[in-house]
Amino acid sequence: MTGAKTCAIWRLGYVVTLGVLGNVVGCSNDPPVSGSPKAATTGELAGPIARVEPVSGLDPDRVVLGRDLFADRRLSGDGKLACSSCHDLAHGGADHVALSTGSHGVPLAVNTPTVFNSALNFRQFWDGRVISLEEQIDGPLLSPAEMASSWSLAVSTIRGDTSLASRFAKSYPSGVTEESVKDALATFERSLATPSAAFDRYLGGDADAITPQARHGFELFTSYGCSACHQGRGVGGNMFQKLGVMADYFADRGHETDADQGRFNVTHDEADRHVFKVPSLRNVAKTAPYLHDGSIGTLDEAVRVMARYQLGRDLGATDARALVAFLESLTGTYAGRSL
Repeated sequence: MTGAKTCAIWRLGYVVTLGVLGNVVGCSNDPPVSGSPKAATTGELAGPIARVEPVSGLDPDRVVLGRDLFADRRLSGDGKLACSSCHDLAHGGADHVALSTGSHGVPLAVNTPTVFNSALNFRQFWDGRVISLEEQIDGPLLSPAEMASSWSLAVSTIRGDTSLASRFAKSYPSGVTEESVKDALATFERSLATPSAAFDRYLGGDADAITPQARHGFELFTSYGCSACHQGRGVGGNMFQKLGVMADYFADRGHETDADQGRFNVTHDEADRHVFKVPSLRNVAKTAPYLHDGSIGTLDEAVRVMARYQLGRDLGATDARALVAFLESLTGTYAGRSL
């Protein structure tokens, strides 16, 4: 395929060359995994998916600082938007609308992805334009379409809050700076892992953690090739892929936008047109609507659309329900509660 780049991952114990499946332009950073799709013994991995583990080693004071900044509307230009306005932790880390509303009440160009497990992503944003969570913070904060703020405003606002400034002084020798604010926010975001999904318990050896229907869905997920792109701990989030490998999604949908160009807007390489970061499927049952354009309202519809455009396969109702059951088993926990 013209412009295709390849990499190899382990899937069900053998190597798959992804270039034959589409225009893959990124590789997983997760270690190779192998095994059977049956429940693994404790500590093992089953098939292409690895368990999400609880987060450790983060400075708790910085996590709490970042949490408070994440919800602080004063960091936006007009004092009306916080990170949590679009990334609502009570609603899957997203906001359940096709396109979030930014500053001046204008809809944003792409659907808001969940912030949960974002530390597992090999790139940030749908077009993968930055690598680190720290870099990502510049995007919404400085964008005129989103928070429409500046680092001078954010830093001066925090310094002007005696309590916040004192807490920063205890956690950071430099006090309140652009770098320390970014670090606090990124540290909080790194704490947003969602372990203990039913499927993670299944991977840990509990054969009854998921239903027979979900087990069948996982078998379909691997045999149909979904796991060629959705794998690793995030069940995605670790490579780029073209939307519309087997059929032209954008021609069928119509009204193509600049945002639909995906990674092409970053690289200006024709091979990257309509290429996006493969989204994580962790907690996907809680993050409707779907796709970068937010055009797909239900999980059933999403699996059918992906099967048609990525795999060239029209799903029957039974297979679609099984795949949805598997995806529902990827819902994890946060702060001791299921999402």
